[in-house]
Amino acid sequence: MPSIKPIRTEKRVRTEKRAVGERGSTAMTSSSRPKLASHMRMRFDPVRQQHVLLGPESVVVLNQTGADILAVCDGRRTVADIVAALRGRYDRVIDEDVRLFLARLAAKRCVEICVEIDDE
Repeated sequence: MPSIKPIRTEKRVRTEKRAVGERGSTAMTSSSRPKLASHMRMRFDPVRQQHVLLGPESVVVLNQTGADILAVCDGRRTVADIVAALRGRYDRVIDEDVRLFLARLAAKRCVEICVEIDDE
């Protein structure tokens, strides 16, 4: 009896471990797929009444816009998709500002860039 191979509908995603700006790494572009680094957690701090990024021995306080950007960074959406989602919530979204915000967080190792792997 022939074996049946399951059809893979989702592409696998691999995470770049280098931060944006390091030698040999890719720049944060509209096609980059950012996600929160595995060692970081985004939480709402009831004392500060703001969202924060918690990491090993670090806290990054976010404004509401920064929290909204990171909330849609899942490693599958591109920066262009993130900007489009934000345009549904805000009157004016500048894609360069979103890229710079994510690039700064990537340089601090709070955000990682995912790239698709083609299994074929």
